[in-house]
Amino acid sequence: MVIVGAGVIGLTCAWRLAEAGATVRVLDPSPARGASWAAAGMLAPVTELHYGEDALLQLNLAAVDRWPAHAAALAAAGVDVGYVECGSLLVARDADDAAEHRRLLAVQEQLGMDVEWVRSRDLRRLEPALSPSVRSGIRVDGDHQVDNRALVEGLLTLCRFDGRVTVDTDTVAAVQRDDGRVTGVATGDGRTVRADRVVLAAGARSGLVDGLDLPAPVRPVKGQLLHLRNTGGPLLRRNIRGEDCYIVSRPDGRVVVGATMEEQGFDDRPTAGAVRDLLQAAWELVPGLAEATFVEVAVGFRPGSPDNAPLMGPLPGHEGLVVATGHARNGVLQSALTAEAVVAWVTGTDVPDAVVPFAPDRIASPAA
Repeated sequence: MVIVGAGVIGLTCAWRLAEAGATVRVLDPSPARGASWAAAGMLAPVTELHYGEDALLQLNLAAVDRWPAHAAALAAAGVDVGYVECGSLLVARDADDAAEHRRLLAVQEQLGMDVEWVRSRDLRRLEPALSPSVRSGIRVDGDHQVDNRALVEGLLTLCRFDGRVTVDTDTVAAVQRDDGRVTGVATGDGRTVRADRVVLAAGARSGLVDGLDLPAPVRPVKGQLLHLRNTGGPLLRRNIRGEDCYIVSRPDGRVVVGATMEEQGFDDRPTAGAVRDLLQAAWELVPGLAEATFVEVAVGFRPGSPDNAPLMGPLPGHEGLVVATGHARNGVLQSALTAEAVVAWVTGTDVPDAVVPFAPDRIASPAA
């Protein structure tokens, strides 16, 4: 079996498939880098909610439910991924934001979410580092975080030390088929890797793999994030999400501020404007970040689908292929559930119900 892609989706699939008894070869020119490395590690099914995305919400809720057991399994294998059940605060700085949050709160409550409106005077009790200009918030206890870099590095190590998994730094140029059945993949240097099953988990580069009739194109959505370090330890107890940025504070004082959403193809340049805008937005919410050490600008490419939801499952006309891509902003969150579903598709067992609506052929081809 071949897995195309060694980000958080591909590596989690490889680890779980090997546990299920499969022999797996993972192909990726830059294992454990890309969007998974550049992410913030938020597990945020509730604060990621947008109007009309009920099926995606159910998917994300099912995904976050997998995380305690998934983190425990990784810990038992020797990988500490920094899983913290910290919750989030969705904060507003002006009347317009507050009014929008009131509407969102009504939707969240209607859907049965565990959320609470927080008035200005109570915000500083929850998060003393918040600016006095923050006027209200929604407390979300069901959002959490992991250290995404520790996660993908740990998964890569587990795979490399598992005799059933091989991780190679090859670029996959095409999936090969014969009479509608997958026979392997062609690498960028012209070699053929034979396989009767292929899992497409190439993230934003899934659309660059030839030989497939994917009805829904996967495009790169550029994201720039800032890494800071607060020398006095963590400034915040929770993830903070404002109108123009989010802030993830690690227990050791590291801070991630994100993120831009740019339709710029594979332009991987960090830009001065993005750095300025993110720093300004973060400072307006948490003024103490002005004293933090600037560490890094990270750039990654989220895999976007036409409806910003993942593409998961077998694809008609491609027997032996399982698609696992298009996870957009939620790859880390959805990784354990995606791997569970991929194992089910490969072994012929029951697929989690929450995954079923996200079949890769649900979106009509542009030519249709």
